[in-house]
Parts: sequence; structure tokens; C-alpha cells
Amino acid sequence: MIKRALFIALFLVSGFSLVYGQKYAIVIHGGAGVMSKDKMNEAARTNYKAKLNEALELGEQMLKNGADATDVVVKVINVMENSPLFNAGKGAVFTHEGVNELDASIMEGATLNAGAVAGVRDVKNPINAAREVMVNSEHVMLSGRGASEFAKQQGLEIVPNKYFYTERRYQSLQSLLKRERERTQKDNTGTVGCAVLDSHGNLCAGTSTGGMTNKKFGRIGDSPIIGAGTYANNKTCAVSCTGHGEYYIRLGFARDISAMMEYQKLSVTEACKKEIDKLSELEGTGGVIAVDADGNIAMEFNTSGMFRGYIKSGGEKEIAIFENE
Repeated sequence: MIKRALFIALFLVSGFSLVYGQKYAIVIHGGAGVMSKDKMNEAARTNYKAKLNEALELGEQMLKNGADATDVVVKVINVMENSPLFNAGKGAVFTHEGVNELDASIMEGATLNAGAVAGVRDVKNPINAAREVMVNSEHVMLSGRGASEFAKQQGLEIVPNKYFYTERRYQSLQSLLKRERERTQKDNTGTVGCAVLDSHGNLCAGTSTGGMTNKKFGRIGDSPIIGAGTYANNKTCAVSCTGHGEYYIRLGFARDISAMMEYQKLSVTEACKKEIDKLSELEGTGGVIAVDADGNIAMEFNTSGMFRGYIKSGGEKEIAIFENE
């Protein structure tokens, strides 16, 4: 009996070690766009990198403890949504009407289940609402007041729209209105995203954004659209995008990366680079992060910078902002 009990104990311990000894990887972005080392002071760089590091370290700790990819994606994006540094959640940009409208999406690679919300004005953490749509509804995307009502029913934190106000984003809108321009790359940076391979071998990706400064007519970009701004499939990769959403929608950007990996047998880096080339051909700008089923990381962009970082179970870690950094 003692030997049998010892055997069972050893088996359980070894099984535990196999699960939690598996490799994992996490990669995040905080937006891509026109960025200048000369115009971003050292204090700003430090603040951005510190917040990226906080998000990554939270994700890594969760992964070390065996958390599933979906939980990690949501919690990591929450860190960035709750920061005024990024164009998501607290730091969301303003619409032409002077309000904040937020979008988010999430997708699981194991089941291809997905959820998204678009144009919400009072959900503190839109990525949480996207997850609730994925888990607790038969739908993939909900928008506007309906999405907010659903979020309330799920017990998510609801806040007044003024919660999302930050002076920096408000002045960006005022500047655009004064110059009577529709878009500017500088004001659209800050969309956040996360892609994860967990220790169980599952992939998940999520994206959250405030959209485009001065957007009109209920405009919705790629971030809440599965296959454009977010995609995950255990056969290939998990992808989150940031940039000029209209181009990402036209290309079916995130799904196309997965398709190239599946059908053309490209690596995750090769597929991301090829898709960025397609974006450049259309004169679109932005970036993408991805992790494949083996834990390989890709972080590609065609702008002067992208807030980005990753951690892998082997100890590799990187946090960067500009090109060639």
C-alpha cells in the first residue's frame, strides 16, 4: 500500500511538472505610429516601458502558475486599459462629438470561439465585455447600447463616460478640429493587444482600443473585428493588430497571417512580414504582434515605432518602442 501510494504521488507530481514545465510565451503591444526619439523625452519613455513591463510581468506570473491563455490576455490588457498612456480604456481618444467610444475583441485558439464589443461608452474594461460575449452569449459581436446592457447584466463595472477623459486626448481632438483634419497617425497610437501561448499549449489573442481621434458616424475599426484586428488558432498562431483599421479590415489582416502559416507553411515572422508588406502596398500603416504554437514571437510594423514587448519561458525578454531598438 505504501509503495502504491508513493507511486501515485510521484505520478501526480510528475504530471504537475509536465503541465507547468511546458513552455509559454506572451507578447504585447501598446500601439504603433509616428514616433520620434527626439520628441519623446526620457521620462515618457520610462513611463511607457514601465507600464509595458508591469503588464508583461503580470502575464508571466500567471503563466508560471498555470493560468490559461484567455485569463492572461484579459488581465494583461486590463493593465493597459487602466492606464492613461494608451488609446484603450482610461486613455481612449475622443470622437468628433467629444465622447469616448471603445472597441475590443478576444479569440481562443483551441475552440475558435470569439467575442467582441464595439462603440461602448460606459464599460470600464471593454476586453472583459468581449470575453463575456464569447463565453456567455451565442453571438460574436455586440455594439453600442446593447453591448453596454449586456455588460451590465454580466456584472461588469460600468462607469460614466467622463471616466475616460484625459487632457492629452482631449487636446488632440481640439487640435484636429482646429486644423479641420480627419486623421493623424500621431493621435491614433495606443491601441493595446496581447497574444499568449499558455503552458497547456493553447493560444489566445485580444485587442482593445478607443479607435481613431475625431471619428464620426459610429466608425468602427479593425480592433473588434475577428480576422481583421484579432485572430487565434491553435494550429497556427495568435495575432493582435494596431494601426489604420480600415486597411486591416480590407486585408482580413490577422486571419491572413494564420492562413499563410497553415497553407503556405510560412513561419510566424515570415507571415507577419509579408502581411505588413501588403499593408504598405496599400499605403496603410501600423503593426502586428503574434505568437505561434511553438512559442515563437513576431513583432512587425512599418511605422517609426511600436510600443511592444514579450517574455518567453526560456527567460528571453524584450521591451522596446522605436525601430532598431
